[in-house]
Amino acid sequence: MREIRFNQAINEALDAEMARDPSVFIIGEDIGEHWGGPFGQFRGLAEKYGAKRIRDTPISETAILGGAIGAAATGMRPVAAMMFVDFLGVSGDELLNQLQMRYMFGGKLKLPLTIIAMSGAGASAAAQHSKSLYGWLSAVQGLKIVAPATPADALGLLKSAIREDNPVVYLTHKMLGAVGGQVPDGDFTVPIGKADVKREGKDVTVVALALMVHRALAAAQKLQEKGISVEVIDARTVKPLDKPTIFDSVKKTGRLVIMDEEPLTGSWASEVAATVAEEAFDYLDAPIKRVCSPDTPIPFSPVLERAWIPSEEALIKAVEETL
Repeated sequence: MREIRFNQAINEALDAEMARDPSVFIIGEDIGEHWGGPFGQFRGLAEKYGAKRIRDTPISETAILGGAIGAAATGMRPVAAMMFVDFLGVSGDELLNQLQMRYMFGGKLKLPLTIIAMSGAGASAAAQHSKSLYGWLSAVQGLKIVAPATPADALGLLKSAIREDNPVVYLTHKMLGAVGGQVPDGDFTVPIGKADVKREGKDVTVVALALMVHRALAAAQKLQEKGISVEVIDARTVKPLDKPTIFDSVKKTGRLVIMDEEPLTGSWASEVAATVAEEAFDYLDAPIKRVCSPDTPIPFSPVLERAWIPSEEALIKAVEETL
């Protein structure tokens, strides 16, 4: 085991997969040798692998994703660097329609494409650079969606995404870039579709993603001081959802709170809540609670943005209410 930062884990995963498989290449804006991406995730890769495999593009999300889809359909294994997840709307046809190519061709081709994008608020980047879009992307059929919370999961999930033969959206929260953590040595991967119980508890289950996992763990520690035992599940994968892990936890605790950095309406939290209500209702001893953001665009003002992002205090209140 060794200690590395979240963005370093992303860089190491990309480096390892490019070294392992010559069909892997990265295409995107500002990923070349002079910058290496907005937070340095791609730094050093252009010098090591050259311009043919680190393809710096004009500012055209349609070209980036469209080119990546064509390359994937014809035998390559591209990573499309879309910078911010908010920009996926620019390439709407590619995202909504062309990524379903494998299904439409009856499985006669593979579509091994990883879409990597930053998500999340907290940097006063305003409403066009701060979304998470877990729920919105979940409505696009044919995608797998992952959102790691730790350096180990960032590295392991990115390797699994690149090796996957179907499109994967890999979302990295911009406020986690400098977070450090222990990462196993060797060819380490994390399976897509498998949640992780980050903290065991017996009174309430809390399910979260990305930055919200860290807030849930902090809240759980404060609740422990009040004698409340919280089990924190890092879903890690938005889609497919690891239902067995969540159901087993709810069966043990009888209560569920979902923490999701999205507006409440149409959120991933709403989908998790509906799934548990439909398939594990008999385990529940209280109504499901959702701790989400308000149904508004994300404010630019730091003060308003802090109020918009789900807080530890909001989670503590929800846990206490469900008890």
